[in-house]
Amino acid sequence: MKRFVALWLPLFATDRLTRPGKALAEWRELPLATIGRAQGGLRVVAANGPARRAGVAAALSAADANALCPGLKSVEADSDGDGLALAGLAEWCQRWSPWTAPADEGDFTIWIEVAGSAHLFGGEANLLEQIRERIGGLGFSLRLGLADTPGAAWAASRFGSNDTNLLPEGSARQLLGGFPVAALRLPAATIETLRRLGLRRISDLLALPRAPLAARFGPRVALRLDQLLGRLPEALAPQVAEEPLLARLAFAEPIGRDEDLAAATLSLLGEMEGLLERRGLGARRLVLKVFRVDGDVLAQSIGTQRPVRAAPHLARLFAEGRDGLDAGFGIEAMSLAVTEADPLSAEQSDLGAPPRGPTLPLLLDRLTRRLGDDAVFRPIPLASHWPERAWGRAAPLAIISGTWPAMPRPLRLSRPRPVSVTAEDCVPQFLGRIALPEAKGPERLAAEWWRGEQGHRDYWRVEDADGRRLWLFQDDHGRWFAQGGFG
Repeated sequence: MKRFVALWLPLFATDRLTRPGKALAEWRELPLATIGRAQGGLRVVAANGPARRAGVAAALSAADANALCPGLKSVEADSDGDGLALAGLAEWCQRWSPWTAPADEGDFTIWIEVAGSAHLFGGEANLLEQIRERIGGLGFSLRLGLADTPGAAWAASRFGSNDTNLLPEGSARQLLGGFPVAALRLPAATIETLRRLGLRRISDLLALPRAPLAARFGPRVALRLDQLLGRLPEALAPQVAEEPLLARLAFAEPIGRDEDLAAATLSLLGEMEGLLERRGLGARRLVLKVFRVDGDVLAQSIGTQRPVRAAPHLARLFAEGRDGLDAGFGIEAMSLAVTEADPLSAEQSDLGAPPRGPTLPLLLDRLTRRLGDDAVFRPIPLASHWPERAWGRAAPLAIISGTWPAMPRPLRLSRPRPVSVTAEDCVPQFLGRIALPEAKGPERLAAEWWRGEQGHRDYWRVEDADGRRLWLFQDDHGRWFAQGGFG
């Protein structure tokens, strides 16, 4: 059975502005509200604890809020920033489980699926306590619920009697029946109508037949009831594989030295090597994440030319870009995920640990890591008459499917640039005042009529008295251009 934690951050929109070390930390003990535009003008979107105690609440007009609390500090609401920050915090929560999902906009909730990971932290109760301490230590107010379904966990986090609410397996119907209908995540208008009809608690709805409910309120009330009790599944993103290629490492004390970070990376790669070997796979792209004590998550990604699972080689690739992983005040956990993998047969495994120096794929991996993906490539022929369009870029070890022209081409092509050429019977004799004693050609290339182009080019390979070899062409208007050189 799955088990979900609902991590609710009721003051997230203001807490994230006053976290220790952040720009507005000096306002943490002062009344603070975020203000946004709504129907009727500027209104309060969220308020922190001191502001709420002074009477400031969401949806209150900005003028009324300032009248109630003269010392109120106001900040413009930033829904996009709140969404990005919540997604970042959800990623940081992967230190407890690889499955985390932030809720929709405006609902500052993070779901964490913990059925397979709670035992790693001493059980569900200890896990909830650890989440409460770690998230609270980052400067956030929070309430927690743990139950069999996302809906039940959501209800427990908001309407439970404590800040940390643990519902045993199979107890949702009995323990949630006394909760108000607002625990079903229904629209405000539906909740108000239910209350006017005397249906104030979930138990009141459970006692009614479904047909009258659907006829009066539509299918949503019944859907939320079934999701709450686990009769119907609830789709939440992200959807992850049942057995992801993921290795995780938590530290008893935060680490920060480069040597410790390198050793931890090699340990994770060693564990990943075993996972890949058991599945007969090799990694093509890996993502290393470090979880810092200040709540930030840094990621580093590498790719390989061929499937690889040898830990020493992959560790060298990660070491090339380690400068981008700033430990800050310390790293308390790390994870390694393989996001792309291909089959790797047993006879290929020597690519990972070559006995006599790096093989070509491993050398290309290191060059690509140092120089960038765009700097290491293989030219491939493309179907085009014009030379500047007749080639493209591919991965260094890509298989070439086309063929190159039979006539030689310069190794370095340039854009066609006009030049002054003196010719006799269309044969180039002088380039400016430089004699061209040798000229081979012409090679006529016709325009690509299917592109709506017209005309042709006559290409010549010429060599001057000093031995410099150029590639020239004359278009159908008699103009001459240079487009590269040989050597």
